[in-house]
Amino acid sequence: MTAVRVKICGITRLEDALAAAAAGADAIGLVFYAKSPRAVDIEQARAILAALPPFVTSVGLFVDAERSELERILASVPLDLLQFHGDESVQQCEAFGRPYIKALRVKAGDDIAAQVARYPSAQGILLDAYVEGVPGGTGEAFDWSLIPQALSKPLILAGGLRPDNVAEAVSRVRPYAVDVSGGVEASKGVKDVEKVGAFIRAARGN
Repeated sequence: MTAVRVKICGITRLEDALAAAAAGADAIGLVFYAKSPRAVDIEQARAILAALPPFVTSVGLFVDAERSELERILASVPLDLLQFHGDESVQQCEAFGRPYIKALRVKAGDDIAAQVARYPSAQGILLDAYVEGVPGGTGEAFDWSLIPQALSKPLILAGGLRPDNVAEAVSRVRPYAVDVSGGVEASKGVKDVEKVGAFIRAARGN
């Protein structure tokens, strides 16, 4: 089985990005959503990406952003991948001509396969917990048994993952990748280097 990929999201500091890369992260996530305690501005993002080593994917997270705002960010920040975490349509996701992943918030009764099928151009689908009024980053897990056995897109599992439960998540769900933010933090927006390393080792069964 191919080793699961790991994304460390909610990076706000250069030292945390470098520590994540050194620990073996495949991707880092930068949050461009002003209401998030992990939000970054253009200057922060540029500084982080300028120092990021090669072969670490940079992902920009957006929540129902205005097109003009997103274009302004893309003009200044060389993101590799866009992550849409709001109610964006497939047309909105495709509008920027960039590879993207679409986040879906899971709750009982959802037809996840049908939701995934609405985004045929997505590089992958991220599944997170549904929490009323919050687009993501809640640290809440969801019932993994709700995930269909065979999705049409690579699955990125998020929501309540931590160093002590990610191995079980990988074993049960067999995702393409796992995504963590709060589960490896010392405080909101500040990563705990030891937790980051422990998470990546556990995800890969090391």
